[in-house]
Amino acid sequence: MAAAKHPFEQLLAVAREVSFMKGAELVRQGEASRGCFLIRAGSVEARVALPGGGSLTVAQFRDGDMFGEMALIERGVVSATVVADSNVDAWFVGRDDFRALVASREVSALDIQRTITRTLSDKLRVLNDRVKAYAAVEDRPAGESVPAADPLAGIARSRHASFDWKAFLPVLPFFEGFDEDEMDELASTGKVLELPRGAWAFIAGRPADSCYLVVRGALEVFTRTEKLERRVAIAGPGELVGFMAVINSAPRANNARVREACCLLEIPKAAFLDIYNGNSGTTVSLHHAIHRSLMRSIGRTNTQLTRLISHARLSAAESQASELEAALHGQLWRAETQPG
Repeated sequence: MAAAKHPFEQLLAVAREVSFMKGAELVRQGEASRGCFLIRAGSVEARVALPGGGSLTVAQFRDGDMFGEMALIERGVVSATVVADSNVDAWFVGRDDFRALVASREVSALDIQRTITRTLSDKLRVLNDRVKAYAAVEDRPAGESVPAADPLAGIARSRHASFDWKAFLPVLPFFEGFDEDEMDELASTGKVLELPRGAWAFIAGRPADSCYLVVRGALEVFTRTEKLERRVAIAGPGELVGFMAVINSAPRANNARVREACCLLEIPKAAFLDIYNGNSGTTVSLHHAIHRSLMRSIGRTNTQLTRLISHARLSAAESQASELEAALHGQLWRAETQPG
């Protein structure tokens, strides 16, 4: 049986070989991110400088591991120094080289982008699980009971709304980078529905048959236990919600309820995946839009992690603070501008 390929092996077409002596710094905390590394041989350790002095090891990588892949899709800042524990041979892939490959609609580059999307999604899920393990100011008593069935069953869908919804599309941040034809191709796959304040859009644990672009108004995305709810995000105009469950063919991870009376563009799963898994100009633009959305979500989770770290330090819970520091900086990257 042939050996399985590394999921990022196709990156080697635009990679260059690099080597480091034991003790050398591959990247340094605080510097601008430039790209990603794939370790061929050797091991490295990621360390973050702590405010009170000293350092904390937040991640380790060895043969076959990759780090810094988020830098391929978005500019940012390195959040930990990576030091060679031994002599290291690696490949380095620069962001600009990778983006040029994607712009050419090279099939392998688009496959890699989809792999990066899954990687980011997995990291976000792990981070959110870590955050949910601690009490937060966002916690509140659970409200009304969860609907027993699909809350959108029986809701009318149409190509028309009570206003000219298509006129809103060019100004929505989701469509940044789309040309007119690409925007129309994606929008034409769906229909719109209008929901009043308080209506449920979807429920955690149910199948994901569609994703939703907020055209007007706002959705509140939240987690829920028997006793508590916690807000994950307020999704306003131009936010796409529910797409990762569609991409991963997974149940809904969160709940969504209408915060302000809204108009949603519902994009069915099959139509969405046809474009997402393709190699058209619309595919490239959709990938970029999804990555921007994931970056905002990771930024929101990191903001919560930062608050929890501050609270742990004030409470003299040093072990908890160190654990959360490792979760925060173990990503090795943060956006240049963190969302609030």
